[in-house]
Amino acid sequence: MPDKRTHRGAHPEDQKLFAPAAWPRLREAVADFSWLLTHGYATKSVLALVGDRYQLAERQRLAVMRCSCSDQSLKYRREHRSHPKNLTNQTLLLDGYNVLTTVEVALSGGVVLRGRDDCYRDIASMHGTFRKVEETLPALLLIGEALSAFGVQESIWYFDSPVSNSGRLKGLALQIAHERSWNWQVEIVMNPDPVLAHAQQIIATADSVILDSCHAWFNLASEVVTRSIVEAQVIDFSAKGQA
Repeated sequence: MPDKRTHRGAHPEDQKLFAPAAWPRLREAVADFSWLLTHGYATKSVLALVGDRYQLAERQRLAVMRCSCSDQSLKYRREHRSHPKNLTNQTLLLDGYNVLTTVEVALSGGVVLRGRDDCYRDIASMHGTFRKVEETLPALLLIGEALSAFGVQESIWYFDSPVSNSGRLKGLALQIAHERSWNWQVEIVMNPDPVLAHAQQIIATADSVILDSCHAWFNLASEVVTRSIVEAQVIDFSAKGQA
């Protein structure tokens, strides 16, 4: 059956699964999940244990997993986080789908999660294919405007070649950049994670694997949503939010 979605991230069950009444239980699950990770338990085992204990639905389990991290990871991420003032006249490498889909979801009214590490994440899925939705163009424009406001000299987007339609998205991004005189490059690679994790430039991502090993990272999706999408449905599972 062809994918006919026109928006990113919205799910008919989310209104119930992520209603305010569910937040205390989800926050407890994030705290337990993070404690077990801190003490060396494997993610797969923790997901089953915590999910069963709190009787979480599949999308709730995914949200809790994406919002959790060990104390060790939290410390590393805080130490290597860059702030907007660090971007002036710099080259920024973007984890393309990671940043773009979160901004798209925020624009569509879908659930956006503020993780324990302050990163904004979504629970959307592309199933191996990128489909342009109504929010794609506005999201690219908001990201570009933020990059320009931060004084980024050059932006290099990385998209996954196994994801279908990455080439079309590259063309759209480059067209937008040309029309607005933004200095963008777009690279399509098999797996952006190792490229970004070992780069010396600042990385824009909320991907846990990259965050736990990169030289420096910037919380771009969070900045864009906070600055420009006041109606975004953000649920706070950050360390601050759990205090």
